[in-house]
Amino acid sequence: MTRHPAPPRPRLFAITWPIFSEHLLHASVGLLFVWLTARISDDTAAAFGLSNQIMAFFIILFRLIGVGASVVITQYLGAGDRKGAERIARASLAAAVWLGLLSAAIVGFGAGPLLSLMKLPPALRPEAQPYLVILGVVLAVDAIIATMSSVLRAYTFTRDTLRLMLAMYALSLLAGLPLMFGWGPVPRLGLVGIGLGFLLARVASLAMHIWLWRQRLAVTPSRTDWLIVRRAELGEMAHIGLPGAGENVAYRIAFTWVLAFVAAMGSGELATHTYLLQVSYFILLTGLAIGFGTEIVVGHQIGAGHLHDANRVVRKALLWGFAASTTLALLAALSGKAIFTFFTDDPRIIAAGSQLLWVVVLLEPGRTFNLVVINALRATGDARFPVGFGVFSMFGVAVGVAWLLGVHAGWGLLGVWLAMAADEWVRGIAMFIRWRLLAWVPHARATRRRIQAQQPCYPEPVQAT
Repeated sequence: MTRHPAPPRPRLFAITWPIFSEHLLHASVGLLFVWLTARISDDTAAAFGLSNQIMAFFIILFRLIGVGASVVITQYLGAGDRKGAERIARASLAAAVWLGLLSAAIVGFGAGPLLSLMKLPPALRPEAQPYLVILGVVLAVDAIIATMSSVLRAYTFTRDTLRLMLAMYALSLLAGLPLMFGWGPVPRLGLVGIGLGFLLARVASLAMHIWLWRQRLAVTPSRTDWLIVRRAELGEMAHIGLPGAGENVAYRIAFTWVLAFVAAMGSGELATHTYLLQVSYFILLTGLAIGFGTEIVVGHQIGAGHLHDANRVVRKALLWGFAASTTLALLAALSGKAIFTFFTDDPRIIAAGSQLLWVVVLLEPGRTFNLVVINALRATGDARFPVGFGVFSMFGVAVGVAWLLGVHAGWGLLGVWLAMAADEWVRGIAMFIRWRLLAWVPHARATRRRIQAQQPCYPEPVQAT
């Protein structure tokens, strides 16, 4: 029996634009909620931002499953092995369930100590703590949603994941706004209302993801898929996902450490930092989408054994990402006062944030190298070097220089953001050099041999759209 030929490789732009739209939607809704909380007070906005950063740390853990499953599935699909891809997809569910429940327990029961660890000002605790407890429950559902979405993207159904996110955020707004502001007979719950809206929307989104798996992948999860962790498949995912998640966890720990420096500077600096992060996230959206798109396309190329094509995809992606991030950062810096006036009328926050946007112009091009090249390295199977070097840079440069300049030298937020920029450039240049030296090629060839060795053939071709 002979293996059916693999389908045509997915194209970078066709994969990337829905991912970009998805992240743009995520950033827009996040920005909207920051603006809404700022209508209550700058302190409420700061509590919202800090609580969400704690949640974001645990979401990073879900990449252990999502990234591992996504990359391995793209490699199987690239090799024309649909049944192998389905085997990984099913195995990802139970791992996501148990990881989500563990994260929910830590956040739900440890909300108080976590906020203390983050140096949250005591005046913000009454709003932040109950909100964070609800976010712990949200995490349990988010773990499954994130994994199921990653699988859909690996199959190249990126437009469907965009539609799912549109529906989820629409529900978040419809449920969260009345609870937040107390419209009509509904009580005014503030941040707690936002959390309840998030939870209701996530539950609905999970049901939609299950339906879409049946429609697009012809996969109906069984009870054992949800509960029983399969060691062999988990090992395949962990080979890619564990270093990838490790890198992201290290980044989040370093980022959280830096955030604690900022929180200790005062509520004004914390609010400025929160608003600046929202603006910065909008700028990096293009590079982020190109990075995820590159991971999917390169994974398919490696599975098919097309290493030269993979190299061309990365060069193209870097060119697009560098041009977009630099242009957007310059536009934001030139519009700094108008942007920060959108958030607040505090002249100190507006002045400080407008000045710091020029540091973002320095930061974002360096971040493009990380967003594109690290994802490409991971897709080839070269997943350990990025986390090893990344840990050194994140703690040695980002945390170390942030403390040296921001705290010890008294530069405040300027020192913190200069340290973050330095870290992005140090890691980015290192990753680019590794790619140019072709250090990833042995990993790509080993990945191709592993995929071929799993099973010699399957009778049906992949249908990727």
